[in-house]
Amino acid sequence: MKRKICVITGSRADYGILKPLIEEIQEDKYLSLQLVVTGMHLLKEFGLTYREIDNDGFLINAKVRGLLNSDQAKDIVKSMGKLMGGFADTFQGLSPDIVVGLGDRFELMSAVVAAHVMCIPVAHIGGGDKTFGVIDDAFRHSMTKMSQWHFVSNEEAQCRVIQLGEDPKRVFNVGEIALDNIGRRQLLSKFQLEKELNIKFNKHNLLITFHPVTLERDTSGKYFEELLKALKELKNTHMIFTRANADAYGRIINRKIDAFAKKSKGKVYAFNSLGSLRYLSLIKEVDAVVGNSSSGMVEAPYFKKGTINIGDRQKGRPRIASILDCEPKKLDILKAVRMLYSQPFQKKLKTLKLPYGVGRSAHKIKEKLKTVQLNNTLKKGFFDKC
Repeated sequence: MKRKICVITGSRADYGILKPLIEEIQEDKYLSLQLVVTGMHLLKEFGLTYREIDNDGFLINAKVRGLLNSDQAKDIVKSMGKLMGGFADTFQGLSPDIVVGLGDRFELMSAVVAAHVMCIPVAHIGGGDKTFGVIDDAFRHSMTKMSQWHFVSNEEAQCRVIQLGEDPKRVFNVGEIALDNIGRRQLLSKFQLEKELNIKFNKHNLLITFHPVTLERDTSGKYFEELLKALKELKNTHMIFTRANADAYGRIINRKIDAFAKKSKGKVYAFNSLGSLRYLSLIKEVDAVVGNSSSGMVEAPYFKKGTINIGDRQKGRPRIASILDCEPKKLDILKAVRMLYSQPFQKKLKTLKLPYGVGRSAHKIKEKLKTVQLNNTLKKGFFDKC
């Protein structure tokens, strides 16, 4: 009898990262893939991105709705409650053997809580990372305690999961799964990107993603204004924005992006969601990733591209020589831009050392999902030493 593996995806971003694993599970004769979509996938304002999953030929077994059309903190809480109920109904119908989720989003937190209460074992990808600036950091560590197996991206993360009391035999350092796509897919050329996205590259080009810093109330809009003030100073530079997540205050940022793009037609482009292939292809072609997205910490260094990391949202993640940290202030950001284009920094990019492995993480995860013991797996002890 095939082992039923239920994969949760809540956005085009995490679907792009999970896709190699989804393919691995679907192609394995000993496993049965169950795919559950939720979150931003199902919202019109984010492009109804579940359709991309349909177009890729995967069967969607369930859609769990519940995300309210608001980014206020109290409405995020209400959304989590609705999602939890939806996942409970879904899991009861699908009866998965293992639930698999990636990252630290509140949508996944709702799924993991439902699975935990219903005694369904969870395999969590991306535990042990640290992002001090957002509420998601606590979600991630909470999900670690409710999960039975842990697939981490680096040695530091592996040690943190064990420090949380998890059995080292259940903590697997498989490398960064986000890097699998780079090796598996033929990326688009600059010409193809211009044609598909209806954009034009300039002498200098920046890829910009700025998400709310959810633990700093009412500051996200102000911080983003500082970034926009800095960007206005740049010459011969085209800017490609991806809009913010459906976090608290995310819509404030998105409105500011739209207004900035409207005033700067021809040099500023904004997209709800680019998808994994186009996003990675853009990283390959631009000068740097700017903002506070994890892609600047993980994927950009792989392409030997610089990252201007603004503020504390990614505080706690491993620092690589390609990352320029700066405060969310106009002058600090402009200083980082000057450093980015300096000859010493560009020379440094050519000899980067990466802490996240070299790919094939999806295959490693799939093999573990296929072979881990399911009997008596829910009861966990507390490992007191790392």
